[in-house]
Amino acid sequence: MTRVSHAIDRVEVSFDDPNLVANAGLLLTATLVERLDLEAMIDSMVKLGDRVGGARPGRKVLTLAHAMIAGGTHIDHADMLRAGSTAAVLGHRVMAPSTLGTFLRSFTFGHVRQLEAVNGRALGRAWTVGVGPSKSLVIDIDSTICEVIGKHKQGAGYGYTHKLGYHPLLATRADTGEVLHARMRKGSANTQRGARRFIDEVVARVRRAGATDVLTIRFDSGFWANDTIAVLNRLDVRYTMAVRCSSKGINDAIAAIPDDAWTAIAYTDDGEAEVAECAYTTGVGNKAVTRRLIVRRTRLTDKQQLKLWPDWRHFGFLTDLDGTAVEVDKFHRQHAVVELAIRDLKEGAGLEHVPSGNFHANSAWLQCAVLAHNMIRWTAIAGKVRVDNQLVVARTLRTRLLAIPGRLVNRSGRPTLRMPTNWPWSTPFTTALAALRALEPATG
Repeated sequence: MTRVSHAIDRVEVSFDDPNLVANAGLLLTATLVERLDLEAMIDSMVKLGDRVGGARPGRKVLTLAHAMIAGGTHIDHADMLRAGSTAAVLGHRVMAPSTLGTFLRSFTFGHVRQLEAVNGRALGRAWTVGVGPSKSLVIDIDSTICEVIGKHKQGAGYGYTHKLGYHPLLATRADTGEVLHARMRKGSANTQRGARRFIDEVVARVRRAGATDVLTIRFDSGFWANDTIAVLNRLDVRYTMAVRCSSKGINDAIAAIPDDAWTAIAYTDDGEAEVAECAYTTGVGNKAVTRRLIVRRTRLTDKQQLKLWPDWRHFGFLTDLDGTAVEVDKFHRQHAVVELAIRDLKEGAGLEHVPSGNFHANSAWLQCAVLAHNMIRWTAIAGKVRVDNQLVVARTLRTRLLAIPGRLVNRSGRPTLRMPTNWPWSTPFTTALAALRALEPATG
């Protein structure tokens, strides 16, 4: 029996076209980079001196960021930007993976802090061109585990999840998913480690960037501490902070809430929930403060499951916000959006993998991932392609607007990027490009 010849088997493959652009949509993010003047800013702020690989940090950081925006998760994925004419749509020289690896390993703790400052300055510039908050700003602070394989990653360790990895601290903007600040930590770090200093830095950063209205920060129970509350009070920041209902003081306060104080709220089909509040004093001496303790209790309504778990389960948080208990409880539950931003930072901007055995190199990689993550969001917002103010998902934006094949040709003396006919999202692409090119160059 002979094999039937199929037409698809007759297609020959040849990698020989120097004018092809694999991810032609990177023209959008490159346009934003140019308007924010990021390469020059990075060169002026990151000073690696005479360290090997330390020259011209701007083009190296932007190469890493653009590789991540294109879907890269490893250093050698930067090679996709060197194929065909891809570099011609980026506006900066594309560096080789070997050079990028040397560059990352040249970082010390102080140099990583310089790169953190770059992200803070980039945030301010992006906000000045129209993507900043127009009213009060809500920030979510959380930590995550960046799991690694192998025991040769400096600083990797086991934490509360019993998984080997790093334990970075992150602050995100609730309405856009931007990462406002990030700090790499060892895997064994406690959730609260460095949190108070981190809060100081986040608040200072967003104030410098232009957030002049009310700031509100939401936390889970891992950050619950009297010292953290004292920092928030000193900075005049509003907050909701989850507490551990298993602690004796909180448990006693909940038990003292009268039955007629509970208000039913909408919940899942197989469960019911009620909300109530009471006053709770935390801290001792002159550091004692009394705040609202808002509690949500839930239980299952299915008769079979109710036999297994007949008691109420309680979830509480401290707050200094105004509004009814039901309104503030709903607001605090929206803290869950931080998980969407963290997931997108990992799956969409290169943080699902930390590439080096050197801790500071991985810290620098995190900062590059934050820049890539934010550039995707700023491109969608400034490019006016964000739909109904929904959170941007990097994979969606990459599929529709970034990972487009193109051919760079010369048409009557003008470089022209030719894209596929009948591309489903050609209109959003041209809309975004026009909007980004219309931006005034940012300064500061």
